[in-house]
Amino acid sequence: MTIRTVRPILALGALGALAALVSACATTPSVEGAAGEGGSAPAPVAGYDWFLNDHDGSVQLVYGQAESDDVRLSLVCEGGREARLEVAAHAAQARPAEIHLESGGETERFQAEAEPYGVGDGYWLTAMARTTEPVFQRFRQTRWIAQWEGQDRHVYAAHPGSGDRIETFFSRCG
Repeated sequence: MTIRTVRPILALGALGALAALVSACATTPSVEGAAGEGGSAPAPVAGYDWFLNDHDGSVQLVYGQAESDDVRLSLVCEGGREARLEVAAHAAQARPAEIHLESGGETERFQAEAEPYGVGDGYWLTAMARTTEPVFQRFRQTRWIAQWEGQDRHVYAAHPGSGDRIETFFSRCG
């Protein structure tokens, strides 16, 4: 199975600065009872949502800005019996080289490879996972997933009407 790493490239440096500002505003510190815990769903972030892409036999679910290279989290799958995913995420630090995800009380850490983001600050992390991981099964149900970077929690919630893209992705993924 070959899965291609999708590495976003920002078109303008100003867009990268704007994305960092929006991301910083969407960051919630780890707090007992924070949004998304105890049954309450976190609020979607204006300008960001989940998007579904089909490309050369693979399917990709991306959280970012529409028609932009501003990507925060990407799941790429070629389907099949193994239902393997390439998980890729933007991170401020290269160490630890892991993608730490949480959804609906489930959490998982995936060992990742880190490389410089390229045209902006931070790093692009990539890791392999399976769709059957509990964190992805909860994401499929809750329609939100959070990425942890140390004590910072970045929540990626679907807007009303776009949650079906998440189900479509996992259905096509196998």
